[in-house]
Order: sequence, then C-alpha cells, then structure tokens
Amino acid sequence: MGTTVERFNAAGREQVRDWLTACLDVPRWVDEVGAGRPYADAGAVLDAARSAAQPLTPDEVDRALSHHPRIGDRPAAGGGASAQMSASEQSGVDPADAEVADALAAGNAAYEQRFGHVFLIRAAGRPTREILDALHQRLKRTPEQERSTTAEQLREIAVLRLEGVLAA
Repeated sequence: MGTTVERFNAAGREQVRDWLTACLDVPRWVDEVGAGRPYADAGAVLDAARSAAQPLTPDEVDRALSHHPRIGDRPAAGGGASAQMSASEQSGVDPADAEVADALAAGNAAYEQRFGHVFLIRAAGRPTREILDALHQRLKRTPEQERSTTAEQLREIAVLRLEGVLAA
C-alpha cells in the first residue's frame, strides 16, 4: 500500500485505535491522534502525538500506568502489543544480574510506597545504571513534580512506540 503513514491514514478506525491504544492507553489521546488523519508524513503524526491530550489528567496518567510493568520485570508472554513493546523497551535492563535486580526491586518498592504507582521512565536505549540513578533522583521529588515527570515520560514512551508502529 505504500508508506507506513499511508497505511496508518487508510486503516480502519478500530485498527488505528488498537495501534494507538498499545502506545498509550488514554482514550482522549487516542481519539485526538486518530482524528488528525490523514497526516502528510510520519513527522506530522508524531507531532500530533506529542501535543495530543496536553496535559494528561491524573486519572489518565493512572490509567496509562496500570499497563506498565515495573522496570526490570518482564511482562508475561502473550501479554498483548503494549506488553511486547514494554519488553522491547526494557531489553537493555538485565534483571539476571542479582545486584541490579536487588537494586531495581528496592528502588521500585520505595518509589511505589512514596508515590503510589510504578516508576516509569523511557528505558529504551538507556543503560541500567542511568535508570537506577534516575529512580533514586526522582525519589527526592515532591508528588507534584513527579506527577508532571511521569506524564512527560508517558508521552515520550507513546511517541517512541508510535514511531515503531509507523515503521512496521
């Protein structure tokens, strides 16, 4: 059918919803990005994804976070498109290293106790040490600061995932 943007533009509404929901399960974001079709090119799709649903509401952030595993946890096989994307994004995190696994588990537990949700960071392309350092730095933040950072990380992950959808 041609370029991936052409496929995205020509796909049925439900297919586009499925693709976008796997990137970020926030219906308002999915609707806004989907409603912008047709797009001239991939850059236009990604620009729309970056600006859609700004800002995310606390309920939208909570909904989206419910689909993200802890950093270092591997989603169960067959867990759907979002789980497959998450596993790919975390491919550089090595939970087989006992020291790393222990540090991630302790950091995740402290983070969840402090903020009430999983620690979220765009893990793709980041070494484990950088992720652990970010986790420890973010534990020092206020809940309001962290809510804003988490929403921004959700958007970054959504755009990264959408790039993958458009490249498939």
